[in-house]
Amino acid sequence: MTDDPLAPVLQGSVPPGVMSWPAGLSTRRALDAARAAGWETAVLDLSGVTDKAGLMTACAEGLRLPDWFGSNWDALADCLSDLEWWPAQQGRLILVCEWQAYATARSDEWGVLQEIFADAAARWRETATGLVVLMALD
Repeated sequence: MTDDPLAPVLQGSVPPGVMSWPAGLSTRRALDAARAAGWETAVLDLSGVTDKAGLMTACAEGLRLPDWFGSNWDALADCLSDLEWWPAQQGRLILVCEWQAYATARSDEWGVLQEIFADAAARWRETATGLVVLMALD
């Protein structure tokens, strides 16, 4: 592990995508580093989320999704593939925390969410405003 696992992405030497954030490092450190590099950030906290409806609510609130978000998988994918509602100069970072209990309890739904994140990160990878989805490990 490097001293700052996010630094290569923020510096442009590693493409953005879905990444793990080590349990031993403060998530505040990742958010502060991204903001210092001019990236926009959002926190998706899944603590207490037990079902898809709760997940959609957490996404709407944590990601500050636009009013047209329809609280379903397709709408979430649409929001993350068209980020005009979330302007950025450098890039965007979504920090996902407290996700392990939901992933274990709702593995099928978790798989869909992971696919949506991966597709969105890939979509924005070759742009000037890449998307990082940072999975905080406990």
